[in-house]
Amino acid sequence: MERERAAGPGAVSVDPVRIPVGGGGEVLEGALEIPAGAQGLVLFAHGSGSGRRSPRHRHVAERLRAAGLGTLLADLLTSFEDADPDARFDIDLLAARLKGVTAWFRGTEPGARLRVGYFGASTGAAAALRAAADLGPEVAAVVSRGGRTWRRRCWIGSRPPRS
Repeated sequence: MERERAAGPGAVSVDPVRIPVGGGGEVLEGALEIPAGAQGLVLFAHGSGSGRRSPRHRHVAERLRAAGLGTLLADLLTSFEDADPDARFDIDLLAARLKGVTAWFRGTEPGARLRVGYFGASTGAAAALRAAADLGPEVAAVVSRGGRTWRRRCWIGSRPPRS
């Protein structure tokens, strides 16, 4: 984590964060804020064309922090990848990145003690369901806002039978 600063009464923010993922040196940008006494962390899985700067997601994150939850808004694609429409709809890639961000957070001090939940929107909802299915009890909750879960079947607990 790059730097810590006070962010209002009782909050600690690490902003911005750079999250290494994959073996190719890719780095994702994110914004992490954890209020004092946080009971968990909500990791946002953004939809196609959206990212950590989304006004809607920043508003939701603000409300979650007010309720005592930490938030991590991370771009799941690099700026180069985000320009590729195929990458924006690649649920497997987005889920893998979400799992990578989760693993990165788990390696931080707050990540060792806080439960993690996902908030997914649009294609991010499908990625959140896929990542949660793969990680099992490591993910405490998933919230899907809208979603393109129809783009790739997300089977919880098992893989679908081959047809």
